Amino acid sequence: MALHNRYWSCTKFADWVRGTPKINMGTSEQWDDWHQNAKAVHPWRWWLAEEGLDLVQDFITWPFRKLYGIKYYINNRWVSKTHALTAHARDIKPGEWSDVGDRFLFCLFNELQDYVELELAWWQIAWNDNESKKYDAPFWAKGIFRWRTWRCPQAGLDNLTWQSSLCHREDEVGDKTSLIGKPTPQAVAAQEIIDLYTWWTQTYRNRPDPYEVSGWTQVCEEGRAANNGRLSFSDPKDPDLKRRSKQALKIIRKLEQDYTREEDQMLQRLVKVRRSLWT
Repeated sequence: MALHNRYWSCTKFADWVRGTPKINMGTSEQWDDWHQNAKAVHPWRWWLAEEGLDLVQDFITWPFRKLYGIKYYINNRWVSKTHALTAHARDIKPGEWSDVGDRFLFCLFNELQDYVELELAWWQIAWNDNESKKYDAPFWAKGIFRWRTWRCPQAGLDNLTWQSSLCHREDEVGDKTSLIGKPTPQAVAAQEIIDLYTWWTQTYRNRPDPYEVSGWTQVCEEGRAANNGRLSFSDPKDPDLKRRSKQALKIIRKLEQDYTREEDQMLQRLVKVRRSLWT
């Protein structure tokens, strides 16, 4: 759990007022221990630093926060549309009919792709100017100018790679020493997200077309050529064409079943990891 450095109660001045330096990061238990200890040492000074400074900050920043809230409402409502699941136009063309069951795969995995390429890309640069320069992020990619439209797949993947490297440390596992050095739940989830993202953007996008690999397209072209442009496989002069059409249809059915089974498995994995899709 990282420290949010924009709150006045998290500044060096607050540490001076409180008389007890705030920890930079820690587990929920460590934060509870710190709060109890800091409050016990200087109760009045603790209130000034933790409660008083927040009240002053809220009063002074009220106009800015209201404007910021309006900006984010516009962003959420009309730009990123965080109230809805949407499919990319390359998968479902606007205006075309698509059954509900057919929308699930596209909507959910399009959202996963946006999560990696938009949200995690922002996370990668949000607190580090050097990272912003590394990915050549524009001014509207973070801070008060952010509109959640800057897309950077590499930044998102780099963030996931960092998350997937997180391991349990000795100072956070307590008496569960067997966990030291092993991946944290966050790391396990990050690796799963990488796998799902890679499947959607690479494996799924490059799957062979059943109509092409089965030979169906070629058979149809030959069938039309043999019947003056009319598709037919019943020409008694070419029984091989009918045999090949049946074989092609058999391959198509097998491939489509395999693809559907694969898609169902990936959707199930995505649903299981949904609680880890946050920034």
